Amino acid sequence: MPGSVQSIERAAAILRLLGAAPGPLGVSDIAEALGLAKATAHGLLRTLHRVGFVDQDGAGGKYRLGAGLLDLGGGPLDLNELRSHAINWADPLAARTGEAVRIGALQSGAVLVVHHVFRPDDTQQRLDVGSSLPAHATALGKALLAYAPNASVVLGKGLAPYSHRTITDARRLRVVLQEVRASGWAHEVEEMTVGEAGIAVPIRGHGGLVVGAIGVSGAVDRICDGGLRPRSALVSRVREAARAVSRDLQND
Repeated sequence: MPGSVQSIERAAAILRLLGAAPGPLGVSDIAEALGLAKATAHGLLRTLHRVGFVDQDGAGGKYRLGAGLLDLGGGPLDLNELRSHAINWADPLAARTGEAVRIGALQSGAVLVVHHVFRPDDTQQRLDVGSSLPAHATALGKALLAYAPNASVVLGKGLAPYSHRTITDARRLRVVLQEVRASGWAHEVEEMTVGEAGIAVPIRGHGGLVVGAIGVSGAVDRICDGGLRPRSALVSRVREAARAVSRDLQND
């Protein structure tokens, strides 16, 4: 059976991205959201524009879904689908790291927890499935915001403080999100809960579209080294799990 065509998957991801965005997006916005080179994104957009699937606001302007696209059809990834693929990798990640694992998706500017695996010890823990977490104060949220077309909307609403370490300045958070895109993973140290830290990596569906994130969280002294930098071994474990979930989604 022939394999998938990468350029078609990427074009579909662009259409889904534009369909979910609150307004038109520029080439740079689309390239960053999908992890593409700007030239690649521009080439795909030119083709989509030529066939009427996207429209452009003026010469060199931003892009939106075109009138020639009668029905996008795909829509955002169903959260049950995200959970069903991620669940196979969440339990092993908790076992290998000894930490709690959460899988989340960005909804209405917050992180919706779609799956939660308890830390594998005897301590009392609360199930977070269905709860919302602040995107700007969590590793999961940063991993999602870094690739979200509506990140500016979230940043414009004001960033509530949850601890003395919470980032409440939008300009500083933008810099952090740039670092997330550069490294491919996010972290937070006591930004939501004093004494706790987290690491998260985005999950990508067809065409590279970020559809969720998977992460671990726990006590600062277990997640970080003495310099409050996340332990590289834990980062590697989370990245491996995110790649595995992404692979399963893209091969489905």
